[in-house]
Amino acid sequence: MSDDSFNMSMRKFLKTVGVTSQQKIEEAVRTASAAGTLPDGPLRAKVVLTLDGVEIEHVVEGDIVTSDV
Repeated sequence: MSDDSFNMSMRKFLKTVGVTSQQKIEEAVRTASAAGTLPDGPLRAKVVLTLDGVEIEHVVEGDIVTSDV
């Protein structure tokens, strides 16, 4: 295994995950807001990471605040 190739590949994947996830969240929140269906308070987010061929399931959870109030 090449550490350099592994690190570059992993960073590229994580960058793609971050950018595309942010775009999808923004789109969903704007759509819900325009429709008047955006709930009050923070939105609970959950991401589940798995890798085929390697035994891992990593869960990240957190709140996304949609207003300053």
